[in-house]
Amino acid sequence: MGNSKEFQSFLTAFDIPDYKKIRVIVDTDAACEADDPFAIVHALLSPKLIVKGIVAEHFNEKGSMEKSYKEIQTILDAMEIKVPFFQGQRGALKDDDVTSEGVDFIIQEALKDDERPLYVLCQGAITNVSFALKKCPEIKEKLTVIWIGTHGQAPCKAPFREFNAGNDIEAANYILESGTNLWLVPSNVYITINIGIAEIVKRVRPCGQIGKHLCDNLIAYNSSEFAGWTQGESWSLGDSPAIAIAVNPGCGHYLTVKAPHVLEDTSSEKKDDNPNVRIYTDVDSRYILEDFISKLELFTQNK
Repeated sequence: MGNSKEFQSFLTAFDIPDYKKIRVIVDTDAACEADDPFAIVHALLSPKLIVKGIVAEHFNEKGSMEKSYKEIQTILDAMEIKVPFFQGQRGALKDDDVTSEGVDFIIQEALKDDERPLYVLCQGAITNVSFALKKCPEIKEKLTVIWIGTHGQAPCKAPFREFNAGNDIEAANYILESGTNLWLVPSNVYITINIGIAEIVKRVRPCGQIGKHLCDNLIAYNSSEFAGWTQGESWSLGDSPAIAIAVNPGCGHYLTVKAPHVLEDTSSEKKDDNPNVRIYTDVDSRYILEDFISKLELFTQNK
């Protein structure tokens, strides 16, 4: 169902040529903050992206992967669509030696004989992908990873503890040193996807059950004790660049440099034998936000 032209037309009211489409897996700590659900919806509403599945990621708390899994289910129910979704690893790379269904799914999809390229869009710790690569190194040549994480090019002192890399330092360095085709969206870039809560209330909340969920979930988190770091009446949809870059890799500028080596405080240092990675230096925030909101509005109108 999820790959049919009829289904895509139902979602977005337009389609693109098949040869321009790519397979994607969304890897997400969906219940961690309020921005992951926006990115998940953006991926599902983008006709270029054939969403093969969604994998729940932990956020370094007991039971956090399960919370992410439940939030993915809530999003799909609110949209009234069916897409495969899977539980990922329950904890950090060094702490979990039982292979999850999500890791098996990543490996299976990467090994498929399919001419359409595969991208894994990572919006949290990089545990699931690193575990998959560790279990099956041959998939390294068969996928591209877009990761919202790290502070970018080394050397770099950490202006704050970067959440995604910090939630699994070992996995971060494993993927950075793996030689996988890796595109990084670092902290100084992903924090720029700023939107006012007033705009979310005005433009997102009216968009059916999913719009209401996205808006109400964000406002509830913004009012919670966990959101003391926010500015108060705005949000940074920092996970959305993973989706937008998959749709349009040219929506920002990037450098090809040696992968950073992440230290315990999420600062980084140079490591001369690390492979090259792509690091984005900026993205077009209004393109990203308008593309998401317009697709959400089209989805609501079609329903």
